[in-house]
Amino acid sequence: MSTELMAAPRSTFARRLLGAASLSAATYEEVEADRGAIGQAVGIVLLSSLAAGVGARGFGATQPMGIVFFACIALVGWTAWAVLVYQIGARLLPSAQTHADAGELIRTIGFASTPGILRVLGVFPSLTLPVFTVTAIWMLIAMIVAVRQALDYTSTGRAVAVCALGWTLAVTIAIVLGIAFGPHVS
Repeated sequence: MSTELMAAPRSTFARRLLGAASLSAATYEEVEADRGAIGQAVGIVLLSSLAAGVGARGFGATQPMGIVFFACIALVGWTAWAVLVYQIGARLLPSAQTHADAGELIRTIGFASTPGILRVLGVFPSLTLPVFTVTAIWMLIAMIVAVRQALDYTSTGRAVAVCALGWTLAVTIAIVLGIAFGPHVS
């Protein structure tokens, strides 16, 4: 019997989204192993970024260019975070078990952006700040789980250090870009 037939069945995309949002290590392991999940991961990052742009309407970014700008800043922020996490986690703070495959890391941290899709609820001004705050923290925690699984860390503390440092630098980059090039928000 072929190995493919004996392999465990893969989850549906919806189950993967729920697993990623519920911080399931098994879901992140599955996504890490599935080379075909790269499209799903990229789709989640794009949806999450678009949701940030739409949700930013609650901050006063009501013009189409403001929405596009905030979506782009979210995408650039995620990209910076991904690159920094890879560099920090695989090169500066690897463990003895770390096997650094960029594809595995991109797939897992792409799925860690799942909570960011809820930023679309920020379109309601009374919910904007709470939604963006909760989803940012949720995505950080999901990223910690994703990094721990993708980089084969046995210590969650190491994943926390990598993600916190990468997140701090990525948020700083996004804020600087937002201040330097952003539209005036009323």
